[in-house]
Amino acid sequence: MARPRVPPLGSRPITPDGHGYSPLQLLISSFMRAVGSLLHPRILSLTVLPFLVAGVLWGAVLWYSWSELLALVHAGLAQLDVAAPALPILTVLGWYGLHLVIAPFIAIVLLVPLIAVTVLMLIAGWSMPVVVRHLAKRRYAHLERRHGGSWLGGVGQALLASAVFLILALLSLPLWLVPPLFAVIPPVLWGWLTYRVMSYDALAAHASSTERQALQRRYRWPLLAIGVATGVLGALPALIWVSSALLIVLFPLVALASIWLYVVIFIFSALWFGYFCLEALDRLRREEETARGRGMDPGVDPRVDPRVDPDKQRDGVPAIPA
Repeated sequence: MARPRVPPLGSRPITPDGHGYSPLQLLISSFMRAVGSLLHPRILSLTVLPFLVAGVLWGAVLWYSWSELLALVHAGLAQLDVAAPALPILTVLGWYGLHLVIAPFIAIVLLVPLIAVTVLMLIAGWSMPVVVRHLAKRRYAHLERRHGGSWLGGVGQALLASAVFLILALLSLPLWLVPPLFAVIPPVLWGWLTYRVMSYDALAAHASSTERQALQRRYRWPLLAIGVATGVLGALPALIWVSSALLIVLFPLVALASIWLYVVIFIFSALWFGYFCLEALDRLRREEETARGRGMDPGVDPRVDPRVDPDKQRDGVPAIPA
C-alpha cells in the first residue's frame, strides 16, 4: 500500500508532537526576540559601518548637489506648469507659501528610495551575516550549516531585487502622492524588497537551497508581513524630512540622522528575519526527524499512521491499527 504523502509545503506545518502550530505565533515570538536583542552591544556595533559609509556617501552628494537638485526640480515644475493652477486656491486658503516646499518635497521623494536601498545593501552585505552568526551562536548552535547560499549569491539577489524595486517605484511614483495610495504602495514595495533580500541572507549559511526555497514558499506571507512592517517603520525618517520647511532647508544635516534611523530599522529587520527563518528551519528539520523516526519517508505527514488504510483516517488522526 502506498504511503500517504504530506500536503504541499504551503499547507499547515506539523510539529514533532503531531500538532499544528500557527505561523502567527512564530511571527510574534521572533518579533519579541528581535526587540530584546536590538540593544545588545554586538548588535549596536553593527550600525556603525553602514551608517558611516551611507552617511559619508549621501552626505557628500547632498552637500554638493542639494541646490542643483532643487533647481532641477523647480525647472521641471515650471516647464510642466504644475504649481500655477494651485496658487489661487492656496492664496485663498492662506497657504500661499506652501508651494515653496513642493520642490524640496519632490526631491525628497526621489532621494528616499535611493538612500534606503543603499542602506539595505550595506546591511545585507555586511551586517546580516554577522547577525545570523550571532543568533546561531546564542540560540541555534545545534543547527547544521548546509550552505545553500553564498555571499555572492546574496549580493546578486539584493542587486536584482533592488533593480526591480526601483523600476516599480519609478513607475508608481505619481501614485505616491495620491491618498490613500501613498500609505499603501511604498510599504508593500519595501516589504517585497526586504523579504526577498533578508530571507535569502538569513538562510544562506544554514539551509540547503531546497530547504530555503521550501521555507520561502511555506512562509511567504509572514515573511512579507515582516518586510511590510519594516517598510512602515522606514516611513518615519521620511516624515521627519517633510515635517517642516525648516527641516527641508537643513535637509543634508537631517538626512544624516535619518540615515542612522534607516540603519537601526534595517538591523532590527535583520534580527526579526533571522530569528524567524532559523526557528522555521529548526522546526522543518524536526519534522523530518520525526517522520524518519516513525519509519516514514521525510515527506510523509507524521500524523498519518502508515499501518492504517487511508480511507479509515479522519481529519489526519489515525484510527487504532488492527
